Amino acid sequence: MAGSIRIHAKILSEILEHARREPLTECCGLLAGRDGIIDTIFPANNALASATVYEISPKELFRFFREMREQCLTHLGQYHSHLHSENDPSPTDIAQAGYPDRAYFIVTLLPNAAKPVRAFSIRDGAVRELEIVSTVS
Repeated sequence: MAGSIRIHAKILSEILEHARREPLTECCGLLAGRDGIIDTIFPANNALASATVYEISPKELFRFFREMREQCLTHLGQYHSHLHSENDPSPTDIAQAGYPDRAYFIVTLLPNAAKPVRAFSIRDGAVRELEIVSTVS
């Protein structure tokens, strides 16, 4: 993964909308696309129903990956929200990062955030912020 990630502007809006619809629970989901451009969102249920951690159930993950395969999409990232903190990866986010070649998008619900959505590469405990390149579908 280079130093940037390409994503349709509509998908960025959908990530933010998902976070705002769930102000008491960390939202989460998967992101997919073609040719390295994220153009599809798979909003998930937070199986932990927690304000501080998230988990997508194995059954839902299986369904999402099956849908990606059927639609000839590539898994390119995942997202979740931080309700009361900045959108830097937490120690838990870093420890649980299981897709080293995918982007991790984090939304903050803090009202004055300079960047409400940020993306990161998390590999072997090392975190590097990615530039989000918004494209039009």
